[in-house]
Amino acid sequence: MVLLEAYALISTGLEEGYITIDAPYIDLNGDQYGDCSKIFEYLRRMREKTGVEASKQRLEDFKAHFKTSLSSGFCYEFTQGDLTRIQELINTLRDELVASALFEEDHKQRLLKRIEKLQAELHKKVSDLDKFWGLVGDAGVVLGKFGKDAKPLVDRITEIAKIVWQTQARAEELPSGTDMPLLSEQDEKIA
Repeated sequence: MVLLEAYALISTGLEEGYITIDAPYIDLNGDQYGDCSKIFEYLRRMREKTGVEASKQRLEDFKAHFKTSLSSGFCYEFTQGDLTRIQELINTLRDELVASALFEEDHKQRLLKRIEKLQAELHKKVSDLDKFWGLVGDAGVVLGKFGKDAKPLVDRITEIAKIVWQTQARAEELPSGTDMPLLSEQDEKIA
């Protein structure tokens, strides 16, 4: 039964696009012993494939990190204090998210996965800030969906966004103390 559940979970993940590994479907015929053997072999192959994919992703992450660290090209550089504070905020955010009853489990898992990827790419020097700004977008969705109940989570993300903005403004040579512009405020200035 457990093997069948595992196969159903992976099959659903493949069908819905949550799992992006090329994996064939297996033909089950109702013979319990035969089906279990097929599923077991399938899961073994999937474990091998996911291990290979995870290793490839880690390699790409390391290469991007070292390219940024070793090159004299453009990069964003966090101060050690900012880096430490972002790590603290991410850890607090993760703990609050896990403990929160606001979210459906799948939404909670998506946010936790985003936080995990962000933390994995968090280095003193980074080539882009896209994952940080993606988290800010998620904060907007959470705030719109849950309002004041989401304030503790949104406050953490807002503090991260302010640190990221300061880092970006410094790298782009904006004057010290430049506030993070909001697009809605810019629309008013243009009109």
